[in-house]
Amino acid sequence: MSQANRLVLGQIGDYEIRLLKLFKTVVECGGFSAAETELNISRSTISVHMSNLENRLKLKLCRRGRSGFALTDDGAVIYESAKRLFTKLEEFRYTVNELHEQLSGELKIVSSDNIWLENEFSMVDVFARLGEVAPEVNVSVDVAHMSEIERRVLSEDADIGFIHYHRDLEGLDYHHLYQVHCFLYCSDKHPLFNEQDPAVLEQQLTKAKFIHPGIYTNPEASAQVSGLKSAGRAYHYEPRAALILSGHHIGFLPESFAQRWVAKGRMKALLPEQKNHHLSIAAITRSHGRQSRLKELFLQLLTEQAPASQAS
Repeated sequence: MSQANRLVLGQIGDYEIRLLKLFKTVVECGGFSAAETELNISRSTISVHMSNLENRLKLKLCRRGRSGFALTDDGAVIYESAKRLFTKLEEFRYTVNELHEQLSGELKIVSSDNIWLENEFSMVDVFARLGEVAPEVNVSVDVAHMSEIERRVLSEDADIGFIHYHRDLEGLDYHHLYQVHCFLYCSDKHPLFNEQDPAVLEQQLTKAKFIHPGIYTNPEASAQVSGLKSAGRAYHYEPRAALILSGHHIGFLPESFAQRWVAKGRMKALLPEQKNHHLSIAAITRSHGRQSRLKELFLQLLTEQAPASQAS
């Protein structure tokens, strides 16, 4: 096509952006039928909007029929370009929110389980302060495995992660908050619960079925696990506690987490003088990338809470 006859797309406005969002949703749903629920409009309406978009762009974007939905080569290019467009629009929205005196937006947190109601560190107080100084902020919290937490923070899918500190990864900053004290527990249903002789206990521990946490967090913890008979893995505390309470397994738990069952006589620590270790809890953030005032505020609130908890 000559320069004189080449079709030129005019100004892109709200209408075109809405059509491109619909197109992106259709592609990601895999077709018109699957997109009906996501878009909450009928297939015939989707078809009209798609035809309008193709007419606006003067391009054939997809093929639909008995053989199913498929992008054309042009459609694949437009889809990738639309994704970049919406990423830039989101970055613009983020920048505008950052410039407002009143912080707003969403703080995305991903963590290991059982850090939220610890005696050693009051996340309740941290969130109370956040609600006071930034009432317009929304908080989203997910629970994930350690490696998933690191991946999501590195990819900026999460703003802040909370982990048991176990290594330094390039690209992450570590903000150490507090430590938890872990002991080796069994339940009142376990044969070792009533054993009083330390020598017998030490001998029997090597034969007992042990629930491994699935990770080696530090040399101290690794040394405690050495010599125990691994009979399964449970990274999160709650399923680990359930296996211990079954009476068939022993396992390490933070003292603060196990206390509820210890107080009721349903668990006890085995050889607590010998079988114990510490875990360090750290907040992690991405070293590089966009600097968020909201993230910096939350880290400041965490830091303010840390000295009080460590002194207690």
